[in-house]
Amino acid sequence: MMDASIALIGPLPPPSGGMANQTQQLRVLLAAEGLSVEVVQTNAPYRPAWVVNMRGVRAVFRLAPYLARLWSSAGRVDLFHVMANSGWAWHLFAAPAVWVAKLRRVPVVVNYRGGAAAEFLERSAAAVRFTMRLADRLVVPSGFLVDVFARYGMQAEVVPNVVDLGRFAPGGSRPDAGDAAGHIIVTRNLEAIYDVATALRAFRLILDRRPMARMTVAGSGPERAALEQLAVESGVAARVVFSGRLDNEQIARLYREADVLLNPSRVDNFPISILEALASAVPVVSTDVGGIPHLVRQRETALLVPAGDAVAMASAILEILGDRGLGERMSASGRALAEQYAWSAVRPKLLSLYRDLLSGAASPTAAAAK
Repeated sequence: MMDASIALIGPLPPPSGGMANQTQQLRVLLAAEGLSVEVVQTNAPYRPAWVVNMRGVRAVFRLAPYLARLWSSAGRVDLFHVMANSGWAWHLFAAPAVWVAKLRRVPVVVNYRGGAAAEFLERSAAAVRFTMRLADRLVVPSGFLVDVFARYGMQAEVVPNVVDLGRFAPGGSRPDAGDAAGHIIVTRNLEAIYDVATALRAFRLILDRRPMARMTVAGSGPERAALEQLAVESGVAARVVFSGRLDNEQIARLYREADVLLNPSRVDNFPISILEALASAVPVVSTDVGGIPHLVRQRETALLVPAGDAVAMASAILEILGDRGLGERMSASGRALAEQYAWSAVRPKLLSLYRDLLSGAASPTAAAAK
């Protein structure tokens, strides 16, 4: 047990998403370790609510109270843990949290995640390095991001994401080889970088071989209308459900009902959706982009295919659905891999990091960023 107070700075559900779920999960897990945890929420509701419709102006209405909460929290806690991402989220939320922490002499760890890190740092490395000189540690969920930050002169260390093995657990049995059914799921936001359009094209090819197969697309985003139209034009609409974004319990139930998870993304780092599928013993077909090959092993814990290749996606899914032995081996290997990301495995790394910072250990991140 640790006797310390932590400010956890990041988004919370709703909506459920990778970083929001990790923030929520850490809040509960750290409190169970005896830490006093307060969350400074980066996606708190707008006040007044009507500001949400005023683009540009609404950022000010969110930023001002956020900065006030940061300043107040820094006067109460022993440590800042900042959940960080690329783009405007870095500039509006992560960077101010680091600056406030240092102004108030509070140790700060930046927990960066996001598959678009390379593109973001290519544009903004100087600004990020300027802020990271003030951070005490930089942690990332994968070796992929360690390499990305190293290319821009910043030293990071791996503290993996955590998966709840109690919530995400194996469900029913897989279909028999040769069965015309099969439930394929996609659990990503409906944004261009996640390329759900290619998943729908792959599903069209699957239906030619398995006419009773079905697909659930669980997510929300700006591409939904276009994707629904594509489903109609492709002739798959009757076999596809766009469920919208699901909460944690609903998404866990969906994994238990699935035969294959398809991750069609064009940009990625360490997708929580893949980790949740592995924990649920659901075979995974994924593109081989970004940090995904650091997470899974080809033909052992996933079948990896090129981004944008609907034929390869369909072929991989059909292979799993048609080969019961392959599916069962991947299910078992996936669950075993997911167990490496249980809290019992991640806990020692994170708590050791906190102890170092609270004891005033030297900061390799600040030194490397100078």
